[in-house]
Amino acid sequence: GGSAPQQDPAGGADGLALASDPGGTLNFLAMVENLQGDSGRGYYLEMLIGTPPQALNILVDTGSSNFAVAGVPDPDVTSYFDAELSSTYRSEGIEVTVKYSQGSWTGVLGTDVITMPKGIYGSYTINIATILESENFFLPGVKWHGILGLAYDALAKPSSSVETFFDSLVRQAKIPNIFSLQMCGAGLPVSGSGTNGGSLVLGGIEPSLYTGDIWYTPIKEEWYYQVEILKLEVGGQNLQLDCREYNADKAIVDSGTTLLRLPEKVFSAVVQAIARTSLIQEFSSGFWTGSQLACWDKTERPWALFPKLSIYLRDENSSRSFRISILPQLYIQPILGIGENLQCYRFGISSSTNALVIGATVMEGFYVIFDRAQRRVGFAVSPCAEVDGSPVSEIEGPFTTADVASNCVSSVSFHEPVLWIASYALMSLCGVILLVLIILLLIPPRCQHRYTDNDVVNDESSLVRHRWK
Repeated sequence: GGSAPQQDPAGGADGLALASDPGGTLNFLAMVENLQGDSGRGYYLEMLIGTPPQALNILVDTGSSNFAVAGVPDPDVTSYFDAELSSTYRSEGIEVTVKYSQGSWTGVLGTDVITMPKGIYGSYTINIATILESENFFLPGVKWHGILGLAYDALAKPSSSVETFFDSLVRQAKIPNIFSLQMCGAGLPVSGSGTNGGSLVLGGIEPSLYTGDIWYTPIKEEWYYQVEILKLEVGGQNLQLDCREYNADKAIVDSGTTLLRLPEKVFSAVVQAIARTSLIQEFSSGFWTGSQLACWDKTERPWALFPKLSIYLRDENSSRSFRISILPQLYIQPILGIGENLQCYRFGISSSTNALVIGATVMEGFYVIFDRAQRRVGFAVSPCAEVDGSPVSEIEGPFTTADVASNCVSSVSFHEPVLWIASYALMSLCGVILLVLIILLLIPPRCQHRYTDNDVVNDESSLVRHRWK
């Protein structure tokens, strides 16, 4: 992780001053290395919930907006939050269901107090959903017991009136409306010991967690952290796709997604380009689709065989862009112990039907700043993104955007209220028409026109009717 020294979790007396006095500075060093996990199963933060406190590990997810914890025992969960044991828990009695790209859960909304041993000093009252039923959400081997949705209230369920965890924190602790995230799993086995470090810095930016400059790209819309991608390069070669393909139907930065996910058209172009520029002749399609692993002798490092991948993002100055690049050490990912003398790897990129998702595969290369106050996402090179002593990520810029459209994000997005209203109106209209048709069909036949031999019969159903006369 970062090179910062570990501090007293609560930040000592200087932490007290910081929480109660908005003018005080936050003790970011206390938050360094406050995450554990890996790119295969997510990064989590320890949190104390309720009175007396119950310790749970909470997955950090910038792609959703509810704070939820296991509320009943579950075969895949080592511990859960027992609301009945907390004197400060208040149930709202409102049922809530959240669906993710994989998995879903149903629970009940309530509120309780939380503290973070390695977070901001103090206790805060937060909306909490206790999960009562779930499907493919808690997976075997995960070491977390809940999820911390850090996206905007527009995504909160059952409605955006449920204040998000981070909004509650900003309001109650009076911290700046910004957080930053470093996940340190580069080159380490996916779903390994699960003790890779990471840092979630609430309220600002910790200088020891990055090197060089921070490059910012505007947040296009405040629901997910939606950004604008201008182009992709594989091994320095532009994929030459229309830039709108990269943003179909959105491009987001999401720590809760393990892979780099690409829209189908982009995915197949990337796979072709990697296969073309890699030094490997025969590659089974199963490797690219994620159904097979590729294995090499333990003494070999296959990364030299693959090209680097670059993503261009629009800069805050819209006539410029910058690129974030990941080396194969980030997207050709080692898997723990399969063969004796072999080391096997998985492909850290997959296809997606509805978004380009910058997930852990890419985020492990960078310190990512979610600057909500200035509506922008920042990227800086992370010092923990090193394999065998060399960096596996880079940021370069500025570049001109003269060669791309002035807007690569299609303006028609279906989550806008106006479009929802229009679609419901159309559905209602269809329903009314259908009802009228059904009534007409059910009207007794005596009201209907009787056919005479002079009737012109030319459609199939009429022919049948005449035959039966």
